Parts: sequence; C-alpha cells; structure tokens
Amino acid sequence: MASPSNIMEDDTLLSRFDRGLFWLETKLALLGGIAVFSLMVLAVVSVSGRNFANAPLPGYVDWIEQTMPLIAFVAVSYTQRLGGHIRMDIVIGRLRGRPLWLVEMLSTLVMLSLMLLLVWGTFSHFLRAFDMSAPLWSRDSSMDIGIPLWPSKLIVPVGFSVLSLRLALQAWGFRRAFATGATRPVAVPLYEDAATAAANEAATVSGFNDKEES
Repeated sequence: MASPSNIMEDDTLLSRFDRGLFWLETKLALLGGIAVFSLMVLAVVSVSGRNFANAPLPGYVDWIEQTMPLIAFVAVSYTQRLGGHIRMDIVIGRLRGRPLWLVEMLSTLVMLSLMLLLVWGTFSHFLRAFDMSAPLWSRDSSMDIGIPLWPSKLIVPVGFSVLSLRLALQAWGFRRAFATGATRPVAVPLYEDAATAAANEAATVSGFNDKEES
C-alpha cells in the first residue's frame, strides 16, 4: 500500500493530470461517505417508526438497493490512487528500479483492459433499464415503491470510467518511470513494505495528536 504522502508530485503535465483527477476522486469518495451516512439515517428512521408507531419506512430495502452502488463503486478510483487496494506483493516486493516499473506497468495495463470491458458491459446493462419514452425514463423499477433503477445502474459505469482514467494515468506514470529509470516517479503509488507502511501510519496519527495537543 501507499500513503497519501507517498504520491510524488511535480510541475509536469502528468502530475497536473494526477492532481486534477484526484480532486474528482475526492469528491466522489465524499459522495460515497454521504451515502453511508444516509443509510444510517434511514435505518434509524425505519427502526424508530417500526418500534414506536408500527410504521417502518416505506421502501427501505428499495432505498438500500439504490444507495449500495454509491458505496461500492464511486470511491474505487480514489483507493487506487492511494495504492489502497489489496494485492499480492510477494514478487513486487523483491523488485527494484526498471524491472519493478515494467511489472507495475504491465499489471496496470491488464487491469485497464479489464476495466474497459466492465465499462462497456455495465453501460449496456444501464441502457437496458433506460428509456427516454418511458415514465421516469425507466424500463425497470424497484419492487416495493417503484423507484427507477437506471440511476443506480448508471453509477457503476461512471465509477469504472473514472477508475479507467486513473489506471491509464498510472500506466503512463510507470512507463515514464521505466523509460527514465526514476527512483521515485510521480503520480503513482510507491511500494511500501509492511514496516514502512506501519511507520508512516504511526507518524500520521502522531501528527494528528500533536495538532490536537497544541
């Protein structure tokens, strides 16, 4: 994994694209956090209504179904930017320099190819539920209160499209690092072993505590 401070920046076009895309990823991650909080509020309202008025929130399960794509997909690119996705580091951890950047570039291109296929497939799935001539533009709706399902289906290809942009940018960064032999390339998450990652996390927490004490 890589911590936010482990992403190198400079004044190159690559780094500017990285920072611009990270701004969008941060907003999407915030949207996902709001979705989680909204589900908590809905749960409180539904349970309170059932216990005190024998009237749970109508369509509670429908709203959960609509909100889940926000929680599951909009922040995947944000996590990719920080190197936070789970991966096997047994081989990567033994590589240094150009061999490391080559392997990272190839694996990123494989992921990018897969994500482009998923964007195509999930967008086709959205189109099957979307119809401009239908009421609420929807051919499909939830079973309880009839919420149109196309907005939640659209979220998936949107989230995957942003992730594809991130993967393309990281592949660019790894290719640049391979070509130049850079030791700390910009716009890509740098590998950290377990000890380094733990030390960085401890330093981050310590920094927060120092600010609170001051």
